Amino acid sequence: MNTLIIRQLGRMDYVPVWEAMQQFTDERDESTLDELWIVEHPPVFTQGQAGKEEHLLAPGDIPVVPVDRGGQVTYHGPGQLVVYFLVDIRRRKLGVRGLVTAIEETVVASLADYGIESAPRPDAPGVYIGAEKVCSLGLRIRKGCSFHGLALNVNMDLSPFQRINPCGYAGMIMTQCADHGGPQHIDEAAPLITKHFAERIQYATTEQHMGLARSYVKAS
Repeated sequence: MNTLIIRQLGRMDYVPVWEAMQQFTDERDESTLDELWIVEHPPVFTQGQAGKEEHLLAPGDIPVVPVDRGGQVTYHGPGQLVVYFLVDIRRRKLGVRGLVTAIEETVVASLADYGIESAPRPDAPGVYIGAEKVCSLGLRIRKGCSFHGLALNVNMDLSPFQRINPCGYAGMIMTQCADHGGPQHIDEAAPLITKHFAERIQYATTEQHMGLARSYVKAS
C-alpha cells in the first residue's frame, strides 16, 4: 500500500480524463494503490462547483466545462503541467488541509530546485511567485479519496487567462515557470513534482506507467 503509481497520459482531452478520475475513485477499494496522473490538455476552461458566470469574461472559442472540483474557473492548455492526485487520504491519515499543504509545498520545493522563490497564500489556494500566480489548485474528496489536482504554468500562452477572472479573482496576474528561469517544458517539471510529493507523503516506492488503465478508456 506504500507504492505510488505515476501515470503518464501525454496530451489528452479534459473530459475523458475527468470521467476516468471519477470512475477510478468510485471503483477503488482499500487495496487500490494511490496514483498521480500527469497530463497536458488542449485549451479548455473548467468551472468549479462554486463557479460564478460573471468570472467567465469572454471565453470565445475555448470550451467551458462545468466540473465537480472546488473553486472557480481556470484555464488548461498546452505548455501547462496538470497533475491529478488520486490519493486515499483516509488511509494515509491526511486531512484535506494536509493534502493541500503537501501539494503546495511540493510545488514550492520544485521551483526552489531552480532557485525560484514561491509561496502559497492563505486567502487563495495555489502557489505564487511574488504577487503572480504560477500554480492553481482544486480538489474533490469522495469516499475519503481525492481527485483533481494542480495546474502548473510551465511554458504556455497565458493570454486565455485574460478571458476569465482566474480562480474568481478579478485582475489576478498569471505567470509561468519559463519566465523565471524555471523548467522550460512540462517534461522537466513533472519529475520534480512527483519526486517531492512522494517524499512528502512518504511513499516507499514509485512505479511509472504509460496511459490510462484499459478499463478506464471509453470506446469512441
